[in-house]
Amino acid sequence: MSQPERPSNAEPLHPRPPSPVAPNSKKRSRSDLMLRLGTAAVLVPGVLWLIAAGSGYVLVAVVAIVLLGIREFYHLIEAKGAHPLWSFGLSAGAALPVVAYLGNEYHATILMTAVLLAVMVAQVGKAQITEALASISGTFFGVFYVGWLLTHAVTLRNFQRVVESKWGASAASLFDPNAGAFLLIFTLTAVVLCDAGAYFAGRAWGKRKLAPKISPGKTVEGALGGIATGTLAALLCKGVFDLFWPNLSRGMPWALAAPIGLLLSTAGMVGDLVESLLKRDAAQKDAGTLLPGMGGVLDRIDSALLAIPVMYYLMLATTYLRAGFR
Repeated sequence: MSQPERPSNAEPLHPRPPSPVAPNSKKRSRSDLMLRLGTAAVLVPGVLWLIAAGSGYVLVAVVAIVLLGIREFYHLIEAKGAHPLWSFGLSAGAALPVVAYLGNEYHATILMTAVLLAVMVAQVGKAQITEALASISGTFFGVFYVGWLLTHAVTLRNFQRVVESKWGASAASLFDPNAGAFLLIFTLTAVVLCDAGAYFAGRAWGKRKLAPKISPGKTVEGALGGIATGTLAALLCKGVFDLFWPNLSRGMPWALAAPIGLLLSTAGMVGDLVESLLKRDAAQKDAGTLLPGMGGVLDRIDSALLAIPVMYYLMLATTYLRAGFR
């Protein structure tokens, strides 16, 4: 996919100060909230259906999201005057979840190494070398940030198979073959409800700024409210699955549900701040405009990009310990 390049002498943009609050900001805020709720009403059932339908459907969805997310990310770094290698980045990003699906995260790691080498070689062959460092770094970071991190959604959905390949049938017996559906829904429930809780808690009680240079609208009170909401939502998710689909959730003991929910909510909030930092540096309000009321794909998956890998490695660690002490 070829993209128009900025002139080589283009000045990189710098963060702009937050805009003053307009007189009709409350009306716009209510309108944005309705758009967000409307978009969520379409997205949430679709995502739940894809996860329940099977790992193949999750793979297709992840590939599509990775392509859209990397595209938005490269537009952000182009706003800074860098020139990412679009074809390498998009191809590698799409290949990562496929490789992880057919193999495992180790094979995806090998691919990541190959991508870095290929990007460096491709940059050597370009006529324009004055921004080689920014081009190589931006291209590879886009693949890592969107492609590699989101690829963990595929391995998490196939978690029972991953455990069996690592530690054998005895460890895998802790989980139902479709336990990955619960683990993925548990993760998304925590981060999505954390985001919603932070929004409403911040509006109701927010006073102290959490990170004013990065995201002036976020408050300490909102963050605490979000983490509490996300943790409670994770516990509720565990309870619903234990009631209706106990085989899927039996691999996560109740003693782990609350601490994992807390860690996922915290990781999701950090992920949101990281994406806000990137947008702030590029002087962009949103990463895109695809989702009404939510901005772009990156604006919607920013929390999940960190939370899903955290969930995957936490479950690997706890499974190893549980299987070892059986």
